[in-house]
Amino acid sequence: MEPILIIMAAGIGSRYGGIKQLDKITDQGDIIMDFSLYDAYEAGFRRVCFIIKEEFEDVFRAHIENGAGKKYEVKYVFQDINDIPEGYTLPKGRIKPWGTGHAVLSARRNIDSSFAVINADDYYGKEGFVKIYDFLTTKADASHNCMVGFEIEKTLSQNGTVSRGICKVKDGKLNEIVEHLKVSKNPQTGLITDILPDGTSVVIPSDSPVSMNLWGFGPEYIDLLEAGFITALDRIMTENPMKGEYYIQVPINDQLADSSASCEVLPSSDQWFGITYKEDKPDVIKKFAALKESSEYPMNLWE
Repeated sequence: MEPILIIMAAGIGSRYGGIKQLDKITDQGDIIMDFSLYDAYEAGFRRVCFIIKEEFEDVFRAHIENGAGKKYEVKYVFQDINDIPEGYTLPKGRIKPWGTGHAVLSARRNIDSSFAVINADDYYGKEGFVKIYDFLTTKADASHNCMVGFEIEKTLSQNGTVSRGICKVKDGKLNEIVEHLKVSKNPQTGLITDILPDGTSVVIPSDSPVSMNLWGFGPEYIDLLEAGFITALDRIMTENPMKGEYYIQVPINDQLADSSASCEVLPSSDQWFGITYKEDKPDVIKKFAALKESSEYPMNLWE
């Protein structure tokens, strides 16, 4: 079966303050996700599954059907906070979704082949999609997964700190992802730093590879995600029932720990774009306009 592109589009950016997945960023009415869909289609993807909130279904479908839906075989699934295993009960008062691992599990009935996972509100560039499609069609299986690694300097915001998963890589394979929660670049010194919970500052090399949630898995990974969610729920219910999350890379970490599988890191030199803060939007609009003016993309993506 042809690989599937899974797009996580159910979250709402707390720092952004709205539904940035559907925020238009070109005069032609494109959203950031349209550019990822275009790049993925050029790389070879023909099937896509969107993970969305049910209350946004109508507006989401309308946008896709007038654009990428003309090219792709499209499926929609809802991330439902009540979609938890039998025997578990939603904690009273919890409204926060269960995280990226749970989001992908929402699409489990539609995953019948190798699959890529991306965020709806990130622009990844063309290189990553080409590399991940090649991996999914030639290497992906129960013991071979992959992720695209971006240079941290190309993933920062000028308007505040960001969270980044910095990858430790050996011989092209992922060893570990270390979460850094308050990363920024000092405009005076040019240094990239993270502020640790104790208030101390650490310098991060500018070429450090980071995960931006562009993953590639064999179809078997969905079973590992499902099994891992039960373990994660036990921990969440005990430690942080209101806000604890289950992340997509948790089974990867377990596989790396027991050497049952590898995760190849596919390096990308492309510039990441994203809107973490509302103040990021004007710059992102200018960048996409420049990409169209330089003919990197057609003015009308789906015509």
